Amino acid sequence: MKKISVIFILPDLETGGAERIVTTIANHLSRDRFEPKILLLRKQGGYLNFLKKDVEIIDINTERIRHSLRPILGEIYRRKPDIVFSGFGEVNAYLSLFIKLFPRTKFIARETNVVTQHVTRKEIKFFYNFYNNYQKIIAQSDDMLKDLVDNFNIKKKKIVKINNPVDFDFIEEKMALSSKPDCFKYNYKNVVAIGNLSSRKGFDNLLKVFSRLKNENIMLHILGDGKDKDLLLQTKELLGLKKVIFHGRQDNPYQYLKFADLFVLSSRYEGFPNVLLEAGACGTYSLANNCPGGINEIIQHNINGEIADIENHDRFAQEIVRILQSNYNREAIKNSIKSRFSKNIILDKYEKVLLDLMK
Repeated sequence: MKKISVIFILPDLETGGAERIVTTIANHLSRDRFEPKILLLRKQGGYLNFLKKDVEIIDINTERIRHSLRPILGEIYRRKPDIVFSGFGEVNAYLSLFIKLFPRTKFIARETNVVTQHVTRKEIKFFYNFYNNYQKIIAQSDDMLKDLVDNFNIKKKKIVKINNPVDFDFIEEKMALSSKPDCFKYNYKNVVAIGNLSSRKGFDNLLKVFSRLKNENIMLHILGDGKDKDLLLQTKELLGLKKVIFHGRQDNPYQYLKFADLFVLSSRYEGFPNVLLEAGACGTYSLANNCPGGINEIIQHNINGEIADIENHDRFAQEIVRILQSNYNREAIKNSIKSRFSKNIILDKYEKVLLDLMK
């Protein structure tokens, strides 16, 4: 039986959510049925080390997404794959216009965010007029699916909702190597937040919440890097937050999640937040801002976490204190995630979509 050739497209393999998911899918697709390759605009990023050796990397060595279109189309024309799987919003948008040039290739777009919240540039929104050219569009959450149908007139039958997978084997391997971070002080509760330091992730609100907790024995550890780093550090100084530490990007964030007393998601919007899934996979209870992007599909109230409005800084601070005074069953938290989002459950859904396209 001829194997189905699939080319996945990403800007790079830096340690972000879309990169993690595509790496997981490419690694675990059945090799009896599929031949996966990954086309990168730039061959760089931490997930290169986790990609299986039999996944060919196509490096077009282009810095900017808008300059990548010609080489991407050239590779598709030359290699004639059965399926092109585009896993990044901006690339998805540009590519949609040219799908009809390749009648023998099936095209899938995996959306990474609630588009109306995330895409602000008019020239990119324009390309969503051609989104129905895709044979299938994968939405990670009900919020994302509804947004595509209501605001971009995407045909509902084109969209498949598939939540993100959690690689428990990978996480448990990382946790087994993890000891308690030195910065986790004795007699203090340790709260962890993880994400790109940009407005979207709402760390400015989280700092304002922690300005209400100065008299509590609570440390906040923020992992990640990004363009708002200096602004957030200035805010921290202005608010006099001595118990907030910015750790930068960490190769092993699971070390922090494993020993955290609470994980906080402060985002203004999400796609389907991997970090919330991974906190649960580490057995850590979560408090998440009530924002669009599948939060209510992940959180099972009082089992693996709770949802509150972070814009109400005082109330959110009170919720943190209340939760830190309670005890939660770490195994129940893990099982809540594993029973719904484990790698095998989700990857079966991806394989089905790919196989159905080839019928």
